[in-house]
Amino acid sequence: MRILVLGGTADARHITTLIHHDGLLQPNRDELIYSVAGLVRMPDVPCAVISGGFRQFGGLATYLKENRIDMLLDITHPFAAQMSTQAVSAAKAMQIPCWRFHRPAWRQQAADRWTRFQSWSSLIRDAQSFKSLLLTVGQISQTQLNELLNTRADIKPDSILLRTAAPARIELPKQWHWIKAIGPFTLADELALFQQYNIDLLITKNSGGESTEAKLAAARTLDIPVFMLERPTLAQADRQFSTLESFMQALRDEVINTRLTTVQGKPYAV
Repeated sequence: MRILVLGGTADARHITTLIHHDGLLQPNRDELIYSVAGLVRMPDVPCAVISGGFRQFGGLATYLKENRIDMLLDITHPFAAQMSTQAVSAAKAMQIPCWRFHRPAWRQQAADRWTRFQSWSSLIRDAQSFKSLLLTVGQISQTQLNELLNTRADIKPDSILLRTAAPARIELPKQWHWIKAIGPFTLADELALFQQYNIDLLITKNSGGESTEAKLAAARTLDIPVFMLERPTLAQADRQFSTLESFMQALRDEVINTRLTTVQGKPYAV
């Protein structure tokens, strides 16, 4: 059995390691492959890693076919809508199962001052009155930057901070401050950052997960409003999971059932 993991998240690395150490796959018979769109740092996973996307292989469907992939696990970021859509489409074309694991979304607490948005455009319109923004929304496009600049003609030096794991792919205005950072983040560090730059608005995505949740606690502590981009609606995978326990148990059952099926008239050995 050959399983391809679409990764790039802490969840994907963790699950890939669990699959390896769980004994689900048999050496010299099964294979686990981990894919990441681009390397911020080499993922620490106990299997083969491919990076750079699937165009280099003629597309995801072609890769699945030529490498005889039996199962596709989508454990990408909850906002990686394009990749998740491609995964469902390619798996359907190859007639193999596509399962998705996404960590639970963050839930608003009583003291939080959240405003929820479905689009960047609507969020930016409501952010005009704030002076010092912290953006933790990943890479932003030139279109998104232009929308923000068009609503903030009076930007002051260091009034907008963009924090990402990798350098911005577009040229940022001189008055922006880019912060390179990779979680996990602590509450103490997040509080210090907010206070150092006098942040009065946090703009973020509802990515979920403990690694980057401290910024929400910091905003709560300092009574700072949060503009929260909600997750996109994704193409429906064959099965979808939000808890590690249910995902791993279902995967164990799937692998065992696959081994019990007949291949060329002979059953897999369990």
